[in-house]
Amino acid sequence: MSNPYTDTLTRNSNQMQGRLSAWLAKHKLAHRPLGFDYQGTETLQIKSEDWVSIAVALYVYGFNYLRSQCAYDVEPGGSLASVYHLTRIKDNADEPEEVCIKVFVPREDPRIPSVLCIWKGANFQERESYDMLGIFYESHPCLKRILMPESWIGWPLRKDYIAPNFYEIQDSH
Repeated sequence: MSNPYTDTLTRNSNQMQGRLSAWLAKHKLAHRPLGFDYQGTETLQIKSEDWVSIAVALYVYGFNYLRSQCAYDVEPGGSLASVYHLTRIKDNADEPEEVCIKVFVPREDPRIPSVLCIWKGANFQERESYDMLGIFYESHPCLKRILMPESWIGWPLRKDYIAPNFYEIQDSH
């Protein structure tokens, strides 16, 4: 006898798993499908410790372009997320395949392996995420502030950031 509750769960989980998720599962690469965004782009969650091996697999699969990398604070006192938008560009492709990867890390020790060795475009983008949210991209060759002065204390885009009461304006001359 079928159970409507479990039938719905199975049906919904199949709808959430796209072609890329099925490919990763076939190759026993750990991930969690998060569904699709409003444009139909598949979204996957990857653990920080699995990110480099999965990034290499995605590159081999054909995701040869890092369209963007950004980060955000999920909630005050909660985790931080690093988000990668990857594109699979083929010759004369009018509609390239895209995927969104989310890597969540605890704010107490936010460490994610850098993918600069795979996608060179990650250089400044990972630096900006470090500068604004304090996510450390391990093995990044030049992880330092890119927008804020080196002397800046704290991570301005964290939801628990307390802005200073005053700003000292330095003479640039």
